[in-house]
Amino acid sequence: MEPIKEVVLEKTYGAPLETVWQAWTDPEILKKWWGPNEVSIPECEVDLRVGGKFYIVMEAGEGMGPHKGTKWPMLAEFTEIIPNAKIAYKAQAWTEGDKDETLIDQSTEITLTEEKGKTKVKVVADIYKTGPKAKMAVEGMQYGFTQQLEKLNDFLSAR
Repeated sequence: MEPIKEVVLEKTYGAPLETVWQAWTDPEILKKWWGPNEVSIPECEVDLRVGGKFYIVMEAGEGMGPHKGTKWPMLAEFTEIIPNAKIAYKAQAWTEGDKDETLIDQSTEITLTEEKGKTKVKVVADIYKTGPKAKMAVEGMQYGFTQQLEKLNDFLSAR
């Protein structure tokens, strides 16, 4: 099936490959940087194996005004894991309390490569199906992923 939208981003981090891999796979570290600006991560579970579960919840903070307190869960199943190189998963994301209307079916592939002591990350997210109220979320995915990768950069730089 062809995706209805694809988001592709690349960013190079001044951190070793193993450190960046850990940031993408350790639930306690993911809580510190995942998601766009103005969200926190109250819940995160990672069962890092093919067929394993990846569950994460974003919660809107003060800066999101009327959306403050809104939760956006994502439940995924890992489809490919190559340690220190690749993570792929199929996921469903939605707005808590309005799953049918806001559901987004997607697949995401994160590739990590070492380049002269730095780590290049490529993210490819394909959206296959959306609920009728998911249009704004889909339109904002590029922006949200860009902020997320910047938050990872800030996290890695502070270590």
